[in-house]
Amino acid sequence: MIKELKEKYDHVIKSSSHMWANDSWSFYRFMIFVTSYKGQKRIWTFIWKVIRYIFRKIFGIQHVRTEGYDLWMKANFPDEAKLNIYRKEIGEFNHKPKISILLPVYNTNIGFLNAAIESVLEQVYQNWELCISDDHSPDEMVKNVIKNYVNSDSRIKAVYRHENGHISASSNSALELATGEFIALLDHDDCLSPDALFHVAKALNENRHLDLIYSDEDKIDESGKHIDPHFKPDWCPDNFLSRNYLGHLVVIRKTYIDTIGGFREGFEGSQDYDLLLRVTEHTKNIHHIPMVLYHWRMHAESTAVNEVAKPYAFLSGVRALEEALKRRNISGTVTLIDNLPGFYSIRYNIIHPGKVSIIVPTKNKQDLCEVVLNSIFKLTDYPDFEVILIDNNSDDPLFFEFVKSYEQKEPHRFKCIRDTGGFNFSRLMNLGASAATGKYLILLNNDTEVTHSDWISAMVEQCQFKTTGVVGAKLLYPNNTIQHAGVVIGLGGIAGHTFVGYEKDAPGYFYFLKCINNYSAVTAACVMVRKEAFEEVGGFEEQLAVEFNDVDFCLKLKDRGYNNIYLPHVVLYHYESISRGHPHKTKKSYQQHLNDVAFFKNRWQKYIDHDPCYSPHLSMIFTDFRLRIKD
Repeated sequence: MIKELKEKYDHVIKSSSHMWANDSWSFYRFMIFVTSYKGQKRIWTFIWKVIRYIFRKIFGIQHVRTEGYDLWMKANFPDEAKLNIYRKEIGEFNHKPKISILLPVYNTNIGFLNAAIESVLEQVYQNWELCISDDHSPDEMVKNVIKNYVNSDSRIKAVYRHENGHISASSNSALELATGEFIALLDHDDCLSPDALFHVAKALNENRHLDLIYSDEDKIDESGKHIDPHFKPDWCPDNFLSRNYLGHLVVIRKTYIDTIGGFREGFEGSQDYDLLLRVTEHTKNIHHIPMVLYHWRMHAESTAVNEVAKPYAFLSGVRALEEALKRRNISGTVTLIDNLPGFYSIRYNIIHPGKVSIIVPTKNKQDLCEVVLNSIFKLTDYPDFEVILIDNNSDDPLFFEFVKSYEQKEPHRFKCIRDTGGFNFSRLMNLGASAATGKYLILLNNDTEVTHSDWISAMVEQCQFKTTGVVGAKLLYPNNTIQHAGVVIGLGGIAGHTFVGYEKDAPGYFYFLKCINNYSAVTAACVMVRKEAFEEVGGFEEQLAVEFNDVDFCLKLKDRGYNNIYLPHVVLYHYESISRGHPHKTKKSYQQHLNDVAFFKNRWQKYIDHDPCYSPHLSMIFTDFRLRIKD
């Protein structure tokens, strides 16, 4: 029996490319094990693990969000010794701002309410006040709990509303009690970590100009276990327009809340989102504390566990974004992303149209060029574009025939520029840009294929804004898995693509693959940039002939204050590196690789050390935003 199994498996091995299927003798030993008594007792565990693995691969289930979190907590959550160090450090603060914590309450579970208030009392930073607003709770026990706490600590204040006004009105009632320089938001069934306010105060001592501070967060399930940590990037405005990723803990300078008029009724459920959208229109002094300082409570009626528990909240989010666009004099349409409550898509109207110049470098490869150009000309609905094919030393007669045919078919929208220099991707991009007559440039690899008609329009929507640097796309391998969905600096040592190999419709870490996001860089296999921005930073760095030139270009724009953007709804196929092969196939090319690495590190070490669009707590080895434990 074992021999037959081994022979069958050997046949599978010979026809398999799976990296784990490379040792038939290991499988032979494994089969001996599973047919033993001990193995039979464990076989169902093994089967379950296989099923779980398959589901993760097929559906993109994000086990990485919680896997290993217990170990991470042990290393990062403060113990009493650490808290004592913080207490001593507070004594050295030059600035000890009062922080007013708003706690709107309505018919709260008494255990949850006690835990929320106790989490404030346990703060190592003591200059706080807790402003509680009871929104006319029918349960008298709620009021009694609040009164007991008010009587026990002079820093706890309360107002008891005479009618139920919902969360916005109740939050404003709590706000009226506040006398602090800063306002912190706390839900009545959640908890602060004991060092939460300490880290806020420390950040304010390091930078007195901060106006909005936010932290990472996790959830507490019904058994009391901490799960599902959300490790966030630094301030990313386009991420924020896709969802309220700031979440909690959020601390805001009170003068800004007063200026905008506090919470607005009519936005219940997304009142925090609406408030933050308005605050961030007044200040960019926004700071992220990359520490888990807030714990969401998961229970049947909370959005932390049941996304449809408060459907009105997500419609309020749409309205909050619609009004944000009006205030900013931006024309566009806001919709909820299908099956993702609390996640939004904004499609902007094109107010600043212009010609788009699509630059495609190639050497021969008539077959590839035919695929990409046919897809452009047959599918694209954007009316004003040109294609500039950069011929870098082609010598194939079929290629020249192809070029001639397109020059005849598209005399006004196609041209081919000959280049006889050695291969240098950066120089070819700069050459194409200099020949372009468009307001917008698309840099496009010859081994790509357009899949839908509005790809250019969708990119122009974003690129038209003066704050935008480059706009990138979701790129797929031919097997419909992800090749590119953004670039993280430092990933893999220098820079790496995110979610490589994930199924094309997978959600990604906290739905990153479904949302418009800021990344420090995107791949130039398909990007759009305004020509004026391209010229402002001097185009591509020609010293980087093969590698990292697109990342370098993106970082030059980011360093000037531009936002680089990934669009999940612009999807192309990318038959990666078909035309050139592996970049390190010779000793000379490998030496060039080492030179490029040294050049890039010398210029961009600060981003390698910390990519602001990525959390320092996430892996620098794996591409799927999993927890960084053993990197």
